[in-house]
Amino acid sequence: MGTPTNDRVRKHREALRLAGLRPVQLWVPDTRRPTFGEECRAQSAKLANDPQESEILGWLEAVADEGDWK
Repeated sequence: MGTPTNDRVRKHREALRLAGLRPVQLWVPDTRRPTFGEECRAQSAKLANDPQESEILGWLEAVADEGDWK
């Protein structure tokens, strides 16, 4: 028999599945790694003079909806 916490989690997950949802696991970069900033700078430097990057950034700025941002 499970613990009360395990039972609540199981019931919650069952309810979500019945609602048509499924669990998804996401892996994201670890920003706490000592080399994270260095890697960001290196990747950004590779894109600094890329014409496609400039085009994409221009498009993103044109279509961005910043009306509700605070």
